[in-house]
Amino acid sequence: MKTIQLTIDETLLTAVDEAIKALNTTRSAFIREALSLALQRCKIAQFEQEHAEGYARRPVEPGEFDMWEVEQVWGNL
Repeated sequence: MKTIQLTIDETLLTAVDEAIKALNTTRSAFIREALSLALQRCKIAQFEQEHAEGYARRPVEPGEFDMWEVEQVWGNL
């Protein structure tokens, strides 16, 4: 692991300190997890953008997914 220096707003730091106390963890562990989750969100956003661009390049054709309509029916719940 590498040690870094971080500047953080006091209000945010107070909230982090309250959270780490409730979770019985450390600032470092909490921030590592937060960064990991933020990176996952970035990756998901990238996949969603690529997905949207793919459909923009090749839109769904009429009738392309008609064979799956039966699979989408849940019936009477």
